[in-house]
Amino acid sequence: MKITTVGLDLAKNVFHVVCFNERNKEVKKRMLRRKQLLEFFTQLAPCQVSMEACAGSHYWGRQLRGFGHDVKLIPPQHVKPYLRGNKNDYNDARAIAEAAARPGMPFVGIKTVEEQDMQAIHRMRSQCMRDRTALCNSIRGLLGEYGIVFPKGVATLRKKIPEILEDADNGLSVLFRNLLARRHEQLVELEAYIAFYTKELEAISQQDDACLRLQTVPGFGPIVASAYRSVIGDGRSYARGRGVAASVGLVPRQHSSGGKHVLLGISKRGDKYLRKQLIHGARSVVLQAASKDDPLSRWINRIRKERGWNKAVVALANKMARMGWAILRHGTTYQAPTI
Repeated sequence: MKITTVGLDLAKNVFHVVCFNERNKEVKKRMLRRKQLLEFFTQLAPCQVSMEACAGSHYWGRQLRGFGHDVKLIPPQHVKPYLRGNKNDYNDARAIAEAAARPGMPFVGIKTVEEQDMQAIHRMRSQCMRDRTALCNSIRGLLGEYGIVFPKGVATLRKKIPEILEDADNGLSVLFRNLLARRHEQLVELEAYIAFYTKELEAISQQDDACLRLQTVPGFGPIVASAYRSVIGDGRSYARGRGVAASVGLVPRQHSSGGKHVLLGISKRGDKYLRKQLIHGARSVVLQAASKDDPLSRWINRIRKERGWNKAVVALANKMARMGWAILRHGTTYQAPTI
């Protein structure tokens, strides 16, 4: 009984394994506790192990690869169509193994520890920025109840709160002034965290060779480069750059039938954080292109004139995603066109 394929349904504490032989016949199934999982796979001859790309999958993928297994991570949305019968853990494991055997199935690359570190910093920074936005909106709403209104923006709020606290004639009570002072301290603390995470990302981008090469592309700064590197890895999970652009949701959504091809807006699939960073980077390049005359700027200005600002930004973000893949996959740097 030679096991060639294993479907592994991940969880926090209880894992379910279904094993198949070379004839795709189920030969074993087991429920394993967390401490038993690695011991079980050490006793198996090297085979293909399939899992959903979810929390903890990259950790377990690295561990199982260390035992010589061929680990495949599948996006969860591609596993669901292969689930047969009622939903339970064993059927989930069977569906994972079935999906991994389908031709053309897209797989997720296993992240290294360094890539996960980059991603963790980005997640923490993004959460602090969301909290800062929520805090600013809350402060503005509370002050509006007291008849104090000022323009939007963190910089404006940062400047106005000390002035409001020092103004004794604005009608605020002593209690609310104390509460507002606490909110101001909270805002300062959040901005200190954001500055810390930003500094960490900039330092990592200066030390990582791939991030340095990505920053030669217009629109790729330390933040965009590290975000791209943490998601795309070394680019080996994609056959071409267009696959990266499609996975990030920067290609048109399609609704075609009967030979009639209809293209809609961008699909907005995949990692929305990376898509947002690419678009932010592209926006800065499009803004500066108006005063330049190099080939890339002429291409941007032509699209901007014919299709509008937003479509020029998205088109450049798509191009950045494809150029970034070429740089990671082939170990090169950006060479500006000369024609």
